[in-house]
Amino acid sequence: MKSVTFCFLLFTTGLFAQKQTVFAYMDYNNFFHSFKDGYFNQVDHQAVSGLVMGDEVLAYYNNQRDFKIYDGTFARVMTNQPAAFKVSDHMAAWNIGQLLFYYENGKPHNMTSFGGNYWVTDSIIAFQDTRYNSLNVVYQGKITTLVQSTMDLPEPVVQGDNLIVFKDNGDVYKVFYRGQIYDLGTYNGTDFEFFPGTDILAFNDPQTRTFAVFQDGEFVDVEEFRSPKVKAGRGFVAYEDLQGNLKYYGKGKYETLSSYPQFWDAKDDLVAWGDANSTYQYYKGEKKNLANFVVKDWRMKNDVFAFRTLMGGVAASVAGVYKEITTINNTDYYINGHGVMVTLPNRSVMVLWNGQIYRD
Repeated sequence: MKSVTFCFLLFTTGLFAQKQTVFAYMDYNNFFHSFKDGYFNQVDHQAVSGLVMGDEVLAYYNNQRDFKIYDGTFARVMTNQPAAFKVSDHMAAWNIGQLLFYYENGKPHNMTSFGGNYWVTDSIIAFQDTRYNSLNVVYQGKITTLVQSTMDLPEPVVQGDNLIVFKDNGDVYKVFYRGQIYDLGTYNGTDFEFFPGTDILAFNDPQTRTFAVFQDGEFVDVEEFRSPKVKAGRGFVAYEDLQGNLKYYGKGKYETLSSYPQFWDAKDDLVAWGDANSTYQYYKGEKKNLANFVVKDWRMKNDVFAFRTLMGGVAASVAGVYKEITTINNTDYYINGHGVMVTLPNRSVMVLWNGQIYRD
């Protein structure tokens, strides 16, 4: 998630199957506009602040400092009291002092009246309850206590989009995933090195000194060595072996993508890398050449890889389909959902959505 201060915002209200993408931005009059399903609309006649985006949830303060959530169709006031908030792609949480609330599936809900810190990711919210000195999680509308401590307030060791790693009172690492808790283990105070992804957890095992993953409720050793660099996505991990090769593992499938890549990155559904002065991506089992140069400026999210071209313009691959958006320099570009928005120096915008380019 990222914050946007008096700037431009992109926002989607759709899941992958729906392919619905919403972008929002401030025009040259500081009016709050959105793009949805091929149409531009005005959301607010005044400037907004503190914008935070997610694929299905947009949170911000209006001109009166009311805290509002926009779902791509309606903007609703959650509270007119001073509130701090955090947003993921699908959920939002906010607090008024120790009062904690969250928003999911179009509705606000109470979490606790004795809240401490809280962490928001795609489908789960972890939060501290100071009344019981506990770490809890909200998942699919249900609150589950993970651990209750007699000393310091517990907090997650690491949190991915849809899983949490935490320690119980016996110093045992555990994983919360899809409503279930799995024991990972403890090794005499030796810390794990975790790499959480969307729905997969990678780690270097300090006892066996192997590289392993937690996927679909199972722990699997991937390599007989500790990997020096790892990034986890949706259903896979990308990592380097001891010789510097870029490798891929997901659900029992291994593949070497590149030997000595010039750069590489991985997120959500994509792996991208530079090799032999060209840029490639790996998406749904297919390797594809994106550019005949090594990109220096890029962004990745979901199935979208957007990047700055050699001429300073912006191009993107969406679900494996390449499209040049603009050749204009000095632009900003953003990914959200399954599209790309480019903001031009005069504060007009271009949106790549569903294979077409829209302008406002």
